Amino acid sequence: METEEQIMTEHEEALIEVQERKFLTFALRNEEYGINIEDVREIIGIQKITEVPDVPVFIKGIINLRGKIIPVMDIRLRFGMPEIEYNERTSIIVVNIKSKDVGLIVDTVSEVLDIPLTDIEKEVSNNTSENYVEAFGKVSDSVKILLDIQKLLEGLSL
Repeated sequence: METEEQIMTEHEEALIEVQERKFLTFALRNEEYGINIEDVREIIGIQKITEVPDVPVFIKGIINLRGKIIPVMDIRLRFGMPEIEYNERTSIIVVNIKSKDVGLIVDTVSEVLDIPLTDIEKEVSNNTSENYVEAFGKVSDSVKILLDIQKLLEGLSL
């Protein structure tokens, strides 16, 4: 039988978990972005991408990941940034949204961060349908742009 003290400690731990969110952070240009760690399946290095005709320019093609075909999107191009040559730091973040795996190409993966809810500020709406920014996370003296991956992939037939 648990003591009152053990129950309180478990309850406090549960509260702490609810009061912060985990994000996988990555860089594009000189900015740091974050996505909910719960959406991330795995992180892999850049690999051979098979081009697919008649897709948006930011869809680089498909990869074969352990026998599973996965579409791959270059986040730089999705955000209208200039394309760069991929290098050894370029990574593919495989996310799972609505039971569908999609690879997101980023300049470099940074780290997993716990950001307290008190340090997450919801983005002020700019009334565009393509608003992928969910919020901003304050970490030390920097700001992480927290993305809504579902909105980023919305409307794409991948």
